Amino acid sequence: MNDSLPPLPPLPLIGWREWLTLPDLEVDRIKAKIDTGARTSSLHAYNVEPIRRDGRDFIRFDIHPVQHNNSTIVTAEAELLEYRLIRSSSGAQSRRPVVVTHVLLHGHCWPIELTLANRDDMGFRMLLGRQAMRGRVVVDPSQSYLSGKPKRKKKK
Repeated sequence: MNDSLPPLPPLPLIGWREWLTLPDLEVDRIKAKIDTGARTSSLHAYNVEPIRRDGRDFIRFDIHPVQHNNSTIVTAEAELLEYRLIRSSSGAQSRRPVVVTHVLLHGHCWPIELTLANRDDMGFRMLLGRQAMRGRVVVDPSQSYLSGKPKRKKKK
């Protein structure tokens, strides 16, 4: 008699940069750096405004989802999870709002924590950190865009 469990399906393989979708924030596609050195995921956001509705705290913010393009703007709202002290790669600490939203990558969708920060001077508008990837994907740092590029939604 074999008491062993059936093998788990293999995790999807992704590269060091990938196209993602953030369906809750209505971002059809955004190029993200897959950053196993960053604990928490981060999204470029500006005009960040806390709002209170029905006794709950939310954050309204604008996103430039297209790299090197400030004319495309998505205004999004998400419930505030908390404010968190985050240490940047340069060692500077800042207090950032944290929201929970879904990410769609390689045909799989799951919730992630996302800090909102000004990433204007950074190479990518989004970082996908290791907490968001743990147990979900395997990263091959020699590859890029293994999940393909999501199709844009047609405008109505």
